[in-house]
Amino acid sequence: MEMKPVHVARTPQVYDAIVVGSGISGGWAAKELCEKGLKTLVLERGRPLKHGTGYVTEHKAPWELPNRGRLNPEPLEKDYFIQKRTGFLGEENLHFFFRDSKSPYVEDKPFTWVRGDQVGGKSLMWGRYTFRHSDLDYTANLREGIAVDWPIRYADIAPWYTYVEKFAGISGEKLGLPHLPDGHFQKPIPLNVVEKDLRRRIEALYPERRLTIARAAVLTERIGDRLPCHYCGPCWRGCSTGSYFSSLSSTLPAAAATGNLTLRPHSVVHSVILDEKKDRAVGVRVIDAETKEMLEFHARIIFLCGSTLGSTHVLLNSRSPRFPDGLGSSSGELGHNLMDHHFQVGASGEVEGFEDHYYYGNRPVGFYIPRYRNISETTKMETFLRGYGIEGEAGRPSWGRGGDIPEFGASLKAKLHDPGPWEVGLTGFGETLPRHENFVTLDSEKVDSYGIPQLRINCSWGPNELAMRKDMAASMAEMLERSGLKKVRPYDAYVEGSIGAEPGLGIHENGTARMGRDPKTSVLNGHNQVWDAPNVFVTDGACMTSSPCQNPSITYMALTARAVNYAVAESKRGRL
Repeated sequence: MEMKPVHVARTPQVYDAIVVGSGISGGWAAKELCEKGLKTLVLERGRPLKHGTGYVTEHKAPWELPNRGRLNPEPLEKDYFIQKRTGFLGEENLHFFFRDSKSPYVEDKPFTWVRGDQVGGKSLMWGRYTFRHSDLDYTANLREGIAVDWPIRYADIAPWYTYVEKFAGISGEKLGLPHLPDGHFQKPIPLNVVEKDLRRRIEALYPERRLTIARAAVLTERIGDRLPCHYCGPCWRGCSTGSYFSSLSSTLPAAAATGNLTLRPHSVVHSVILDEKKDRAVGVRVIDAETKEMLEFHARIIFLCGSTLGSTHVLLNSRSPRFPDGLGSSSGELGHNLMDHHFQVGASGEVEGFEDHYYYGNRPVGFYIPRYRNISETTKMETFLRGYGIEGEAGRPSWGRGGDIPEFGASLKAKLHDPGPWEVGLTGFGETLPRHENFVTLDSEKVDSYGIPQLRINCSWGPNELAMRKDMAASMAEMLERSGLKKVRPYDAYVEGSIGAEPGLGIHENGTARMGRDPKTSVLNGHNQVWDAPNVFVTDGACMTSSPCQNPSITYMALTARAVNYAVAESKRGRL
């Protein structure tokens, strides 16, 4: 039932800084602000959760779950009608996902918005792949005359990549590729025997292509009380050893250790409060999710880290006489240029031989083939701009494949006595060009359960993405066939207007409050400040000016640490 929040007349609590969101970006903002001595309030709309003890299904066996992991379709349809599209939901992790019924949104075109619902946000659910962006990415818009130029270059952010990598703990292999810069890595997780052979074959056939274990925020060496990964497998249930990076196991504890952190869950941020005479924000309005009370909190520095669409939703709803379309809207770009990585396209095949090899443990990441299109004159494509990276894995199907074998009894057991043949699966993640016509706005009539106008999302793949997808499927299939695999099958799940490979499903949504060099064409400057209110910073995916094909989370971490360093320095100079 929709309820209007009750305004509470009480003196606002005052902090040095406010951070909206407690996920990957919010955790970093909290750590950096607190360690620099600022009394910091972190607002999280989801429930409280404790690292370790909060992972209630982490090592439960299937028979310890009431329905062996399966979910009742009726509550799924009622409360998780968007989240269920991912295929990730089960009894063991449903509690980490957002109830869509609490804050639905309007899809003018299919868009799957995946959200976490607890302290730590999606940092408990992410894939942990971490690849730096390069100047091939930071100069692409300028070079091709698309959208606006990034206001930063690789040299501006490189030290901050290193800074966050040392704390987060990134395992990986150095390759020396200019378009995929090396970082500060722990020892890499090993490839298996078939992947090593596939790497040898691919690199012999295609000198510009490299196969490597994915660079990932998964420890192979201890950092403090966080232990190396022991390959137990259920990463999506939480990691009590802290082997994979999450704000709950890493940045938030670091912030709390300073004594400067106040963490407030069940806090739905309604809007930013602007002092129009000073062009500065004075705080935020918050709806208590349990009582529906409207509260105010004040601070001289505000970081919006509530996810791409979450932060933009707050800005759009921060309406005032001067900014009737929301704080940061003076350029006309707030809410526009929504991007994601397009995927659900690739190829698979069977590998002959290696039947005397198997593996044990549950490796938390697969392999990665960095972008190889449009990285030089010799790799330039005539049909599309930019490029894609490939994620993959080699494995042998085990007894679970028996569900597809139409037999039972002794003959079925005999067929399942040994693992199946080795298989390789490849999936591409492609860059999406920024387009003004991909946008979000506030619905003029519909509100959510907190009385906040719902987001209305209008986003689709453009001609460049569709042309790229054809090459992705064909190129991956050709690569597997030339490498000697059998029964190679290309695939592309995208069908226009339907669910299956729509924007948002890549869970790398970004844009809508882009960085730029000119307040007339961008929402943020080169330090992630809102042009219209310089004491407001946006450092999550909303800030992206383009969407390089690499997984973006390490860039959000680096941009956040960099922006906090700048914000605190500017505050000390009296400029905020």
